[in-house]
Amino acid sequence: MNVQPFFPPMITPGGANVLGEEDRLEALRAYRILDTSPEEDFDALTRLAAYICGTPISLVSLIDGDRQWFKSSYGLGISETPREYSFCQYAMMSDGVYEVENAADDPMFRNNPLVTNDPNIRFYAGAPLVTPTGQPLGALCTIDTQPRHLTNEQRDALKTLAREVVSHLELRRARLQLEQERAKLEGLLRMANDTAASLYSNGRTELFVKQDHKLVRVCATDISYVEALGDYVNIYVGNERYTVYTTMKDMLTRLSPRDFVRVHRKYIVRLDRIVTIDGDSLVVDGGRASSVPIGNSYKQDLMGRLNLV
Repeated sequence: MNVQPFFPPMITPGGANVLGEEDRLEALRAYRILDTSPEEDFDALTRLAAYICGTPISLVSLIDGDRQWFKSSYGLGISETPREYSFCQYAMMSDGVYEVENAADDPMFRNNPLVTNDPNIRFYAGAPLVTPTGQPLGALCTIDTQPRHLTNEQRDALKTLAREVVSHLELRRARLQLEQERAKLEGLLRMANDTAASLYSNGRTELFVKQDHKLVRVCATDISYVEALGDYVNIYVGNERYTVYTTMKDMLTRLSPRDFVRVHRKYIVRLDRIVTIDGDSLVVDGGRASSVPIGNSYKQDLMGRLNLV
């Protein structure tokens, strides 16, 4: 059997306008749809198109630079074919439904590998997918292995479904843009919150502690360490010790994280008051040298805060 080579005419928008094709491809890629996973919104439309037109195959075909890629494929187990074999490249340029009743008898398609081999296309009908700005993206098509033709009602339904495909593309793009903007906003809010928290914490330079029915001002720069003692904490300032009714968690919120570090479940120390570290303990200087234990779960964070050489 002699197999004739298949050389389809080149189809580009605007009468073979290369610049127009570049604009079309840019519009297609702006939807960020190519090579994405199947989505039920599109699959429902191809199923409906197949049911209405009575065909075993229906596709949402998007025409890329050198291929046609199927966002939805009903009844066909492949995701793309070379663009040169595509019927949809013609359909996307049509004003209405592009219909081929018997591809085996059509001079343009009878040598097409999709006609002479699997899936053995005979009937094809495609409605163009056109953006609101007029750019053709591809086609919603139905395919059969037997010659046939559509009724006027089926053609009208196919055009309606094609418009629905474009509406879903627009909604999908709007959703992606909204998610992107939301992510940017959340990032900015995190930055703002982190900056505010840093400014707030860096500005916490003094505390007022209640001692003997009076409030005593304590400068954070004078605190050497804080020690938990049941429901109380001891705050060591120079040679003084202030005992207050609070928790270590509360003290962490009141002390600058830039200057203080928790080294044990019962101890918070000021970094610039650490004199030496020896194994599982350290010595802080606050008018008198005091030894403070280091908890195993806190050691890594402590070492990461030190300027080691």
